[in-house]
This record gives sequence, structure tokens and C-alpha cells, in this order.
Amino acid sequence: MDATLLAAILGGIGGLTRGFIGLLKALSLKRRIIWMYYGITVVIAVVIGIFVGIIFNFDERLSLLAGYAGTDILEGIYKSFAVSKVYIKK
Repeated sequence: MDATLLAAILGGIGGLTRGFIGLLKALSLKRRIIWMYYGITVVIAVVIGIFVGIIFNFDERLSLLAGYAGTDILEGIYKSFAVSKVYIKK
């Protein structure tokens, strides 16, 4: 199998795993699951995992981990720029 294709598949599996872990976390906290949002998130995680897996294809295990961590890093960046409500006391 081509090394780039293998890295892409493993990166995608890493992203898919990240989405599955998020689903398990939401179920354990008894949160309402918005399936459309979950589906889009998993697809994006797989795409990011594929590209990051291709970039870091030094080792197959690294491609898998990069797919998982790439989505996690993107989520962290999003949360750091998220706007939060500020309450002003009168």
C-alpha cells in the first residue's frame, strides 16, 4: 500500500476516533446530541486527520495520533477565540 494513502487512512481513523470519543463524552454527561452537528464534526475531523496524517507520515502510529490531535488542536483554537458573555453589574 502506498505510504501516503496509509497515512491518510490512519489520520482519518484518528479523526474519526476523536469524534467518537466526543460522542461518548456527551452521552455520559447526558447532553442532548445534535446529530447533524455531530455528523459535520466527524467529517471535518476525518478530513483534518487525513491532511495532518499525510504531513506527519514519518511513522504509521504518528499519522494516527496526528489525526486525533489535529482535531483537538483545532477545537482548542476555536475555544480560545470564542466570544463569551460579559455581565456588567449596575
